[in-house]
Amino acid sequence: MLQGKHIILGITGSIAAYKAAMLCRLLVREGAEVRVIMTPLAKQFITPLTMATLSKHPILVEFFNPENGEWNSHVSLGEWADLMLIAPATANTLAKMVTGIADNLLLTTYLSARSKVAVAPAMDLDMYAHVTTQQNIATLAERGVAIIEPEAGELASGLIGKGRMAEPEEIVEQIKKIFAAERKASLAGKRYIVTAGATIEPIDPVRYITNHSTGKMGYAIAEELAMRGADVVLISGRTALPTPKGVQRVDVTTAEDMYRATVAEWQQADGAVMCAAVADYTPKCVADKKLKKSDDDMCIELVRTKDIAHQLGATKGKRILVGFALETDNEESNAEGKLQRKNLDFVVLNSLRDAGAGFGGDTNKVTLIDSNGRKEHPLMSKREVAALIVDKIEQQKR
Repeated sequence: MLQGKHIILGITGSIAAYKAAMLCRLLVREGAEVRVIMTPLAKQFITPLTMATLSKHPILVEFFNPENGEWNSHVSLGEWADLMLIAPATANTLAKMVTGIADNLLLTTYLSARSKVAVAPAMDLDMYAHVTTQQNIATLAERGVAIIEPEAGELASGLIGKGRMAEPEEIVEQIKKIFAAERKASLAGKRYIVTAGATIEPIDPVRYITNHSTGKMGYAIAEELAMRGADVVLISGRTALPTPKGVQRVDVTTAEDMYRATVAEWQQADGAVMCAAVADYTPKCVADKKLKKSDDDMCIELVRTKDIAHQLGATKGKRILVGFALETDNEESNAEGKLQRKNLDFVVLNSLRDAGAGFGGDTNKVTLIDSNGRKEHPLMSKREVAALIVDKIEQQKR
């Protein structure tokens, strides 16, 4: 969920600053790009070298570099960030945020930030309980600052009470919720179809033709669309997965079933993601009784199924249509051909030759291909791939 997010981590002069090291590591591990701003006093509690190593970027403390005069622009930092997180946030910094005092780089960046701001207070219990601090926290909350509540426990003073900065793992979870809430309404009022899972083409009452698809990728996409406020119709072939929250599910069996259900839903949809592994061929005749084994070879005549993506592409208009291409050879040329033939907005290509990609697993490695070119992405979880795909849908939505 934090993949590619720009996060400013502000560190103030609190003993809890030692937790910022683990917090930074967790954010980077989640895929975020982290820039750290420290107040001058924060350097007394944790070294800039530690934070530079963990964030993989130089640490910013002063308004400019005294060695060469290079300016650290708080305006540029405020524009760059998707989120500004101050952890730990002392009583002093919280008070300055309320009154607009801008006597260090962290505070000027806060006043320039266009993004959501979150604070994780850390202080002794009496400072936290003081009416001034509580009023300052309430004022910041009224202004839209997310407050990550401190915990109760043993404090640096030796006293026991509320004031401990939340643990890094809890802060990361709260940050995820902030991003989830921000994007929840981004597709509100839109209706999308997602096809997922494997179709089953019967030979007789016992046997059938199918494939190895588990539906995990399509279900992750349906869930991601729903999380962003879209109405989602999930047209599902065979799978053992539960229906994602907030998603309308239509179960189908054969390629013909999926064709009919998808074309019917397409009439009122704003877009579709064709992720199902649909059979290209189906038996011409289905036996009404079990075919018995004999000493001779058996030949089953197969006929072509209807191409669902091609049908939707022919009637697409200004709607968005996304296809998938799972290949074993000539991957990019095959995917680019599908992009053109089926009038798709973009194709999600993966290869069975890539370790961790393909059927059954929880990871995938994809290349997104559209008329402007291609972009290859590293191995990531299927939930992350789903977010990547929906991000691109949002970029192209009309």
